[in-house]
Amino acid sequence: MKRREGADMNVHTPRSRALGMHLILVLVTCLLASQVLLAHEGVLSPTESATPWGGDYFPNTLLTDQDGQQVHFFDDLIKDKVVVINFIFTSCSDSCPLETARLRQVQKLLGDRVGQDIFFYSISIDPLSDTPEVLKAYAQRFKVGPGWKFLTGEFADVTELRKKLGLFIEGVDNGRSKDHNLSLIVGNQGTGRWMKASPFENPWILADQLANTLQNWKKESVAESYANAPEIRPPSNGEELFRTRCASCHSLGPMDGQGLGMRSIGPDLIGVTRQRDPAWLNRWIREPDSMLKEKDPIAVELFERFDKIPMPNLRLDEKSAQSIVDFLQEETERQQPLQAAQAQ
Repeated sequence: MKRREGADMNVHTPRSRALGMHLILVLVTCLLASQVLLAHEGVLSPTESATPWGGDYFPNTLLTDQDGQQVHFFDDLIKDKVVVINFIFTSCSDSCPLETARLRQVQKLLGDRVGQDIFFYSISIDPLSDTPEVLKAYAQRFKVGPGWKFLTGEFADVTELRKKLGLFIEGVDNGRSKDHNLSLIVGNQGTGRWMKASPFENPWILADQLANTLQNWKKESVAESYANAPEIRPPSNGEELFRTRCASCHSLGPMDGQGLGMRSIGPDLIGVTRQRDPAWLNRWIREPDSMLKEKDPIAVELFERFDKIPMPNLRLDEKSAQSIVDFLQEETERQQPLQAAQAQ
C-alpha cells in the first residue's frame, strides 16, 4: 500500500499536467510583464522612447536664437527636457507683453532651475521683423534671466511647429492679422506629458507644474507652513481682473505678494487713483495702444520710462475697467494707513 502511494506520487496525471502548464503560463506572464515595466522605465532599452511624441512626431526645425546661435527644435531644445513654449511677436501690443511678463514671474519663482532642468522658449511668428537682434533687445527690456531662449525661423517651419504643439487655430492664426492662440504649452518630452496653460494663469501654479508635476516629483518642495498662509476671502470682480490681467506687470505696494521680490515691469499702482484723472485711467486701461498712437503725453512718458514695453490692450469694456479702478482705490485706502503706521 505504501509502495502504491509512493508510486502514485510520481505519476503525471492529467490534472497534475494541467497544473504544471498553468504555473508555466503564470511565470511567462510575469516575466513578460516585468520586461514591459522595465521598458517603460527606460531600463530595457535606453534608446527606446516611452512616448509616441518623439523625434518621429516633432520636426527637428532649424531655429536661430537671440544670440544668433542655430539650434534644432527636437534635438537641442526639447529632447528629454521639461519645457515651456509660447509664440509671440515683438511688435505685439496685446497679449504678447502679458505672456512674457507672466513667464518672467514664473522664471523668478523657479530661480536657477531655469536653464538646468527647466527651459523656456519664446518663438516668433513674425520672422521677417523679429531678427535675432530684435529678439535680444526684447528680452533685455523684460530683463529675462538665463535659460530662456527667444527664437526665430522660417515662417512655414514655425507654423508647422505651432500645429504640432496644438497652438494653431484655423481661421484665426492663418488670417491677415497676427492674432494668434494665446495658450502656452508646458511638457516633459521624455515622459510624453504635455499640458496647455493660459497666460492669465497664476504664476505659482505654473511654476509648480514645471518644478514638480512634470518632474514626477523628483525634487522635494520647500513649502512654508500653512500657519503663515494669508486669510482667504472672496475677491471682488475688480480684484480678480487685476490679479489675472494686471499683476503680471504691476505690483500693489510693498506688501503685495505679486511683486515676487523683483521690480515690476510697470509702475506700482498704490495711489494711482489719486494721481490720475479717473476718466483718463479708465480709458488707459481699455485703450492703451490708441492713446500711445495719439501721443497722449502721460502715456508716452510711461512708455519711455518703463523700457518702451507697451501696455497690452486686454479688450476690457468700460464696466470692467471701472471695476479695476474701484479695486485700486479700495486697496490704496486699505494700505496707506497701514504703511503710515509702520513708518511711525
